[in-house]
Amino acid sequence: MDADKELNIDIDIDEASVTGKSSLIYGLNDVPPMGEAIFVAFQHVLAAFVGIITPPIIICASLGLDSENTSFLISMSLFASGVCTFIQCKRIGPVGSGLLSLQGTSFAFLGPILGIGAAVKAGGGSPEQALALIFGVCLFGSFVEIILSRFLHLLDKVITPVVSGTVVMIIGLGLIKTGMISLAGGAAALAKNDGSFGSVQNLALGGTVLLIVVILTLSKNRFLRMGSIAIGLTVGFIISLFLGIVNFSSLGQLPFFRVPMPFRFGISFDFATFLPFILLYVLTAIETVGDLTATSAVSGEPVKGGVYLRRIKGGVLGDGINSLIASVLNTFPNTTFSQNNGVIQMTGVGSRYVGFFVAGIFVILGLLPVVGGVFQALPQSVLGGATLVMFGSIAVAGLNIVVSAGLDRRSMIIVAVSLGLGLGVVFAPEVFANKPAIFRNLFGSAISTGGLTAILLSWLLPRIDEPVVTVAQESAV
Repeated sequence: MDADKELNIDIDIDEASVTGKSSLIYGLNDVPPMGEAIFVAFQHVLAAFVGIITPPIIICASLGLDSENTSFLISMSLFASGVCTFIQCKRIGPVGSGLLSLQGTSFAFLGPILGIGAAVKAGGGSPEQALALIFGVCLFGSFVEIILSRFLHLLDKVITPVVSGTVVMIIGLGLIKTGMISLAGGAAALAKNDGSFGSVQNLALGGTVLLIVVILTLSKNRFLRMGSIAIGLTVGFIISLFLGIVNFSSLGQLPFFRVPMPFRFGISFDFATFLPFILLYVLTAIETVGDLTATSAVSGEPVKGGVYLRRIKGGVLGDGINSLIASVLNTFPNTTFSQNNGVIQMTGVGSRYVGFFVAGIFVILGLLPVVGGVFQALPQSVLGGATLVMFGSIAVAGLNIVVSAGLDRRSMIIVAVSLGLGLGVVFAPEVFANKPAIFRNLFGSAISTGGLTAILLSWLLPRIDEPVVTVAQESAV
């Protein structure tokens, strides 16, 4: 492909942030002193840490996985993030963006992965069999993004900001049920039916964490804002210790050092289950383009032209290969993290060499099982209080993408129908109970149903020649 072809995907960037290197202490290829680099690296780790470990914790809880395997998956998520971050920052041949861009576990795949787990368990399968199918589907799906990285300049003709924003909204809204179940005590408490689900203690604990996150997010202090999720979880964890509901008994059974074991749970594949993941990897590529464009902007690097496009294509290619590596290492699809762009802005350090230290820290954390063991002991209500805010924020981010593109009657219809059908299959899954497996898997997920609806409507509906109405104008009417 011609690397100098213009990439026309519509990305919302704050032009004021594209100011060259004047606002940076260290630019992309500068090498900060080791002490400063490590200090900045730890800030990136703190910003990304919770986002990396939360999906495996939720998935393991849903599958009913034992503590040893749960700890293993958390460890491998951290280890994989370290390996994948190094690839993204280093740029090995055509693979990687060469920017200070972190990789971590993607939330976009959480809903469909939970659906696979529930289906396997309902069919009498074990948690390990569910993981084998999950990793197999994710491994083969990564080739979608790998191939797509060579054709990025065509994506704007398929997925518009209204489509991508709608899908992001569906991702967030579809996960809110999962967050609420965690806040009330988790799927295990719900299954026990012993009164612990929705208890006053669980609701108060989860509500306290949620309140702390909200208050800190509104703080004028950047450090408190960026660390709001981590601080909320820490406070909730401390309260749980005083309440005596944290069980560290499994820590004594964990080894001091853990060696990665590729394909520990085996691998399997089912085409019907695979179908929704095709769309997910396409959407992940779009998300990665946005994240890397923002990273280029805050790093004082070009956001158009040949250099920019080569970085974007390399970054999306790296995203796909990294998701493949993650599947081999027994963890879930990886993608670029956007929250670390705020750390670059805050610290004034855009050097990709900092990413090497970040990668090293994650690899070390992943090789120490006690890290995964501690977070595996985190009460579900504490996790739910934080994730409920995170999932709601994802939905709001999608809304922001849609609104930034402007709303006319055509866009409103696309959003309304896509949300209706996408969330409808979540609220009434019985609709597909007696349908063929390939149909159930393709349309049983909110993301695949809503995403396909948005793409088809965007393609088929005629464009209406009328003024674009913003939310502010709509409110004023």
